[in-house]
Amino acid sequence: MNAPAFLDNAVNAAALFDLPRPAAQCRIVVAMSGGVDSSVVAALAAASGAEVIGITLQLYDYGAATGRKGACCAGDDIQDARMVADRLGIAHYVFDHETAFREEVVETFADEYLAGRTPIPCIRCNMGPKFTDLLRMARELGADCLATGHYVRRVEAEGGAQLHRALDPARDQSYFLYATTDAQMDFLRFPLGGLPKQEVRRIAEEFGLTVAAKPDSQDICFVPDGDYARIVKAMRPEAGRPGNIVHAQSGEVLGQHPGIIHFTVGQRRGLEIGGQAEPLYVVNLDPESAEVRVGPKRMLAVSAAQIVETNRIGPMPVGQLTAKVRSLSKPVPVTLEGSLGEGASCTIRFENPEFGVAPGQAAVIYHGERVVGGGWIAATTAA
Repeated sequence: MNAPAFLDNAVNAAALFDLPRPAAQCRIVVAMSGGVDSSVVAALAAASGAEVIGITLQLYDYGAATGRKGACCAGDDIQDARMVADRLGIAHYVFDHETAFREEVVETFADEYLAGRTPIPCIRCNMGPKFTDLLRMARELGADCLATGHYVRRVEAEGGAQLHRALDPARDQSYFLYATTDAQMDFLRFPLGGLPKQEVRRIAEEFGLTVAAKPDSQDICFVPDGDYARIVKAMRPEAGRPGNIVHAQSGEVLGQHPGIIHFTVGQRRGLEIGGQAEPLYVVNLDPESAEVRVGPKRMLAVSAAQIVETNRIGPMPVGQLTAKVRSLSKPVPVTLEGSLGEGASCTIRFENPEFGVAPGQAAVIYHGERVVGGGWIAATTAA
């Protein structure tokens, strides 16, 4: 099919994929979730003149997801990916990855909540099914690269490809990709990292893609109604064990709760313990005693966090580092104590006290716009 007019005078589609040879001699595999972002990537790949193969991983129950809006890799989304592939005239394959996804992502999600931590399944998914299994499939298909619809940028630099934040800060997904390895970075391509979302939707319209106005996928794709606690209790019935809400300073029992899986460090809403002299927040979760411990906001302040299972992308930079300890937080200045990468543990020390740092979340380290790496938050030190 013909490319939209903007490619003739504004964008060279082949350049978006940094191909090693003329596009006509290359094969691009595109991870197609059924959403507008990955669909536009497939369209741009097809416009480059390369041979394009779309792959969709069915990650969870098809029947439970049929008819859902804003999902990913299941139900109607698979059909949407197939329709886009037909429209573009490219090959499209669906692989059943439900068992692996359940074992690597969903089971871990449930176990983390059971242990009083706050998990991020999107990072686990990128570490496993998306960037490990999909990449292997792409290599087996003889591809020159694997392209995805993530909003990040791949920047070639001395020492290898680097991962940078997207130009549009509202769409940046670099926090979720800190565990990408150097070998994966060599093979991955992120052609949307320099585009705002509205431009991506406009491109989809110019290509005539039916998903142009499709809602964005939700953060936890395998939770049909947003009730993650119900999913956890279905897999781990013991997660619904009730317990006491206890004041972390006085030890006074202030109320009861239906299970620690309903809470996370820094949470204020949902405690239902009115009548206190000052607002109280969740400052600690004890899975053994099933206690939710609460205290004033000042008790949330931490001076440092230990991170484990760390990864580093490229060489260690010199200069000021920053860290994000939640996906929606702003990077804050930190110093690093210990080695980052190769699964090592290290400590990040905050320049100023940081609030609401939750075990189970990721701490992602930046040097300017570049993602240096990161790890899982295992413990914190009170300020």
